[in-house]
Amino acid sequence: MLIGFYMCIILVPCFAVLALVFAVFKEKSAKLISGFNTLPKWKQEKYDRKRMAKDYRNHFALWSVIMLIGALGSWFLSGYFAVGAYMVWLVLFFREVHMDAEKAFAKYEIK
Repeated sequence: MLIGFYMCIILVPCFAVLALVFAVFKEKSAKLISGFNTLPKWKQEKYDRKRMAKDYRNHFALWSVIMLIGALGSWFLSGYFAVGAYMVWLVLFFREVHMDAEKAFAKYEIK
């Protein structure tokens, strides 16, 4: 069941580095968000980039912690902790995925 450990532990530094990038570069890192960089400049100005970067930083930090818990649980207790970590991560991930960019960034619109 070490495969579950390795599957989780590989994602921990990946998510942690992404959280760090969004924390350090703040609103400049909003360009890294999928779909946002494809919007025209005038549409990008309608959204709160600082809040977007903060939210994505928090997402990546939370995902990193979830995978760390899954990795440690699978190492010390059972490989099913890794399965549980992936299930939780998938639910959180798909809550944030939208097919339409306008719909995806609607909550960041500056009013």
